[in-house]
Amino acid sequence: MSEHIPAELHYTRSHEWVRDLQDGQVEVGITHHAQEALGDLVFVEVPPPDRRLNAGEACAVVESVKAASDVYSPVTGQVSASNPELAQKPELLNHDPYGAGWLMRVRLDAAAPNGAWLTAAEYAKFLETSAE
Repeated sequence: MSEHIPAELHYTRSHEWVRDLQDGQVEVGITHHAQEALGDLVFVEVPPPDRRLNAGEACAVVESVKAASDVYSPVTGQVSASNPELAQKPELLNHDPYGAGWLMRVRLDAAAPNGAWLTAAEYAKFLETSAE
């Protein structure tokens, strides 16, 4: 698997990733592909802690010198933390999208189904077929 598509994460067709934190929470960010398509990021707006999210709803904004783009929640739940560093260092998304560039942590709503996630292999195939 590509170093730009870590095998342990889940992915969406709208280019978000999900990491299971093992405590009923997940960490969410945008993929390497998404940050590369946007270019140098200059502004990031993430949802505040305690905001309720539904899978599929626009919940954050990333803005580059080229364009602004919505980020869609891949999960249903309540934001438990937002990445405070992104306000001052939006370029973290470009340099480390799967690490220091995480957007938010969400406590999952166990009663609600979450979005349709792809495995790393399925996401890689999706990128290949969508580029054609």
